[in-house]
Amino acid sequence: MAYPIPGELVAWLNQFSHTSLIADWASQPGIIRAQSETVFHIDLPFAATSLQQELRQWLAVNQPPAQYEINVHVAPKALVTHVEQPLKGVKNIIAVTSAKGGVGKSTTAVNLALALAASGAKTGLLDADIYGPSVPMMLGTMDADISVKDGKWMLPVEAHGLYNHSIGYLIDKNDAAIWRGPMASKALGQLVNDTLWPDLDYLVIDMPPGTGDIQLTLSQQIPVTGAIVVTTPQDLALADARKGVTMFNQVEVPVVGLVENMSYHRCSACGHKEYIFGTGGAEKMAQTYGLSLLAQIPLHLHVREDIDAGRPTVVARPDSEHTQLYLQLAEQIASRMYWTGKVKPESIDIAVVG
Repeated sequence: MAYPIPGELVAWLNQFSHTSLIADWASQPGIIRAQSETVFHIDLPFAATSLQQELRQWLAVNQPPAQYEINVHVAPKALVTHVEQPLKGVKNIIAVTSAKGGVGKSTTAVNLALALAASGAKTGLLDADIYGPSVPMMLGTMDADISVKDGKWMLPVEAHGLYNHSIGYLIDKNDAAIWRGPMASKALGQLVNDTLWPDLDYLVIDMPPGTGDIQLTLSQQIPVTGAIVVTTPQDLALADARKGVTMFNQVEVPVVGLVENMSYHRCSACGHKEYIFGTGGAEKMAQTYGLSLLAQIPLHLHVREDIDAGRPTVVARPDSEHTQLYLQLAEQIASRMYWTGKVKPESIDIAVVG
């Protein structure tokens, strides 16, 4: 039996505001669900940590218009992409690119994926850097073995609540991956299409640096929901970041925004900020391209130490400044993709009775 959603409840909920919500958010279809005449569920359609917490706090201290029981859940929706064929088991794909090595792209991708998982979203991580896979080391899973199901499907490795896969699991860690472009693209295609992901809300892809064949293959053949471009304040890094933005625009993949990594260094002794790589570059680039500057992540020794130890900062230091920045970044990306995207119609299984 379908129960109606009272207009007074919707109007009351719309009084709550948050940076991750739009005006009249409760009036949007699919967000409020009625279990009975008095029990309702708010299904947040994207990964959210602060929104969950603040909405629950607001509900606890504000009196609803009637004796309603209201529950809050994270229930990300699958969004429409430029590639019609979905990736089996995956609702949304976030590509993390830099177009240049050495700017902390993989560190950002790993901590972003962990932050999405921390919000309650089921999350995977694909290490698409065929030539220099680093995710196994960052997650402390270098000695993991890949299991195969039905002689065909590779099963991802689980670590810190993430489901991840990497070419690093398939080659000896001391060997170099020496492949020409077509071979590398084929290997990456197998990694993507022959992995049996569990039902994921988000799959974060750590893209290889650059804008060559592999990047184009990924962008054109994989249903990427949105991309983020990681840069540093340096002019050289920004020049390459512009190429990454241009590439995604050309293949019609929405660029959610920029992340400025190593934005500054905070002195551990006195707290003074030092802008080692310059300042203002990513902000100017965002203005030029009409993009959002999603986060400015400071340089810190702990981030490097955590990665080297196989326990990234979001896991190792859940109460740290960096973890809060990554949680905010994850919520910004997920909410922006939802509000600017289009929800996929839910598939209906039809049984044919003979």
